[in-house]
Amino acid sequence: MKILVFSDIHGDWRALGRLLETEADLYFSAGDLTSWERGLAEGGRILAQRGERVYVLPGNHESAAAVQAMCDRFGLNFFHERSFKTGGYHFAGLGYSSPTPFNTPGEYSEEEIAERLERFAALKPLVLVCHCPPRGTPLDRVRDGVHAGSSAVARFIELHQPALFFSGHIHEAAGVQAKLGCTRAFSAGPRGLLFDFDKIEAV
Repeated sequence: MKILVFSDIHGDWRALGRLLETEADLYFSAGDLTSWERGLAEGGRILAQRGERVYVLPGNHESAAAVQAMCDRFGLNFFHERSFKTGGYHFAGLGYSSPTPFNTPGEYSEEEIAERLERFAALKPLVLVCHCPPRGTPLDRVRDGVHAGSSAVARFIELHQPALFFSGHIHEAAGVQAKLGCTRAFSAGPRGLLFDFDKIEAV
């Protein structure tokens, strides 16, 4: 099984189209297809090329309602606060970010993030896809000494050790990988990450 995870397209529809040329079993859009929800329908049209194999999270630049409406319109899977099982793994998704200085549409308090993640705590083995990365890790590093992720996401990973974790949000960390205890963690970014479960031991 191969999955393609990407995030933070921010309206670059050519880049999105190129990503969807990649062959995978499942596609995960981990938030911020747009900036301030502009052009969301165009993103939906492109994602529709892969149809029911696409799972979409709202980033901080999109509301859950807008992304769900897009998914309903174009036959995509709304993945926010939801989970499913395939290939022996539980896949779970949480969009939005922790609070930002910009008052974007998709932000939760740390308490709200913790509450929503808790419903996934018993799912094992877990592949967790979030828009927001864990705070204080390589995945949320903006620059030396500056981190902008979620402490609630970090705490969940520390306590529950999902097998795999994917996020976006922090543009400067795109493509970064880290080992967080037993969890293999990845910042997908707009170039995307193709993950092959048949080669999981080698990753």
